[in-house]
Amino acid sequence: MTSASRVAVIGGGLAGLTAAYELAEAGADVVVLEATDRVGGKLRSEAVGGVTIDVGAESILARRPEAVALMDRLNLAYEPARTTSASIWSYGELRTMPKTVLGVPGDVAALLESGIVHNVTPEVVPVDEDRDVSVAEFVSARLGQEVVDRLVEPLLGGVYAGHANRLSLRSAAPQIAALGADLVSAAATAVAAPAQSGPVFVAPTGGVHRLPEALAERGNFTIDYNSTVRAIERSDDSWRLIVGPAHQLHTIDADLLVVATPGSATARLLSDVAPEAAFALADLDYASVAIVSFVLDGGTALGDDRSGFLVPPVEGTTIKAATCATNKWQWTRDAANGRVVIRTSVGRAGETLLLHHDDATVAEMALADLRSIAGSDLGDVVASHVQRWGGALPQYEVGHTDLVATVERAVATVPGLEVCGAAYHGMGIPAVIASAQAAARRLLDGRTMED
Repeated sequence: MTSASRVAVIGGGLAGLTAAYELAEAGADVVVLEATDRVGGKLRSEAVGGVTIDVGAESILARRPEAVALMDRLNLAYEPARTTSASIWSYGELRTMPKTVLGVPGDVAALLESGIVHNVTPEVVPVDEDRDVSVAEFVSARLGQEVVDRLVEPLLGGVYAGHANRLSLRSAAPQIAALGADLVSAAATAVAAPAQSGPVFVAPTGGVHRLPEALAERGNFTIDYNSTVRAIERSDDSWRLIVGPAHQLHTIDADLLVVATPGSATARLLSDVAPEAAFALADLDYASVAIVSFVLDGGTALGDDRSGFLVPPVEGTTIKAATCATNKWQWTRDAANGRVVIRTSVGRAGETLLLHHDDATVAEMALADLRSIAGSDLGDVVASHVQRWGGALPQYEVGHTDLVATVERAVATVPGLEVCGAAYHGMGIPAVIASAQAAARRLLDGRTMED
């Protein structure tokens, strides 16, 4: 008689759900243990002024295949963004951003003409392949500090909410590292290359939150909600998980284990079974951010063709970016019924004072920046919503590649254990899916699911 291996997945975010889906498809008996009453992690929706919108990530890079392929397997409908035209608020104006490679210009003259920067000093500087450096150190030595401050910094901030002088070139900006010593020449070649066919950004119809919902609805696995895993124990060739509130603990046994939680939680869980990995993950910093969303009436806001804008930190604003959801996504435009929906993001690594304010104050500060930038075209606020994401975004600081290598080496010595998620090889949705799928494949390669 045969029986399916029992797999426990800790964490019901996108990584955990994807790993569970892949393992269940291969025949495993999978249970997902989620500490809250909902799945999706930082992929979440809320109704604001009668319009359901994403209050976490709101778009998916389609040029990487993993997310699109997974949505196809799930028969989950998705749509391209209506527009991807973005600007940068610099020196008191919204300025159209010329083509760059993560802020590195391919055409210095066009960049200067845009007014985003006033000075560019291209230099060809040899690359030390043996040393990881910060993005700021690498770019400023070859293009000057202003390009870092007004182009690279806001583009990185939109992904990591971090600081260019701390983020790792290798881990946070491999696109820039690949350009080599002569950044401008290499960037010129890259931006002149024929564009890939198909849209740059897509999202499930109705919003990105539909992706984890679809995994939970259509995956052949069980989800235990409100199930905090307190500890994990290795016993012979299986796992025992201690689960539940302190006054009502119970155990779950499993043959295989996937830990798909943020770095600090993973470090706590691995402290006994993989202490070297736990020690490394304890050094991984996270940034806290908030998404402040507005439903507006009576204004045109950012026009009809701009998806949003970025704001360099040197401008001193509360918001670091804004997205006009009704310009970007057709379903939001339809649901808004003539109103405008704008999402703004606030918060960066190490900057916690702003988020100590109450929601009303945070919303007022974000709105003041929007009015300063959009002016009288903004319209009247019908509704607003503040979604706080405490400790949300892992910081890929200098040395992150070594940190991840240490974690993966340590985990590899423990049979039947895998980790996955945004902490390791990329924070975008396709990268997180790839991380989870790789973890599932390693478990499948290490042990036949039917035994």
